[in-house]
Amino acid sequence: MPTDSESLIEIWTDGGCKPNPGPGGWAAILRLGTHERALTGAEAATTNNRMELTAAAAALEALTRPCRVVLHTDSEYLRNGVMRWSTGWVRRNWRNAAGAPVANMDLWRRVLDAAKPHSVDWQWVRGHSGNVMNERVDVLATAAREELGLSHPLISQ
Repeated sequence: MPTDSESLIEIWTDGGCKPNPGPGGWAAILRLGTHERALTGAEAATTNNRMELTAAAAALEALTRPCRVVLHTDSEYLRNGVMRWSTGWVRRNWRNAAGAPVANMDLWRRVLDAAKPHSVDWQWVRGHSGNVMNERVDVLATAAREELGLSHPLISQ
């Protein structure tokens, strides 16, 4: 696990679809001091929740060594899943409280595996409330989705 002497990585993530389900985009901004890196992607047929999870997984997977991380998300689904629900899912062999398979299990596993080497502080931020970094990742995620829509033959323009 990372030590307190290591540098802090801040990550902001967002994902969305229009409509939901439908074409979606995700984005993450990673910051270490004054250095930033933006990651984006899109899928033709997905959901908001899958895009939120993909953004977090991709951001954590981009880290090359164990780090202290503050991950900012406007997704209560992502934060609650990691902080509250995942322990029970794993204990119940990836079944939810009702006994059904956990939705988006593939991405939940990806997020949890990507987080393992790091010390992650999962911070929720209210979306569309003027948080500059949250607004930036929203713009990037939307642009990724719209770029997909312009070039994909199954999506009307």
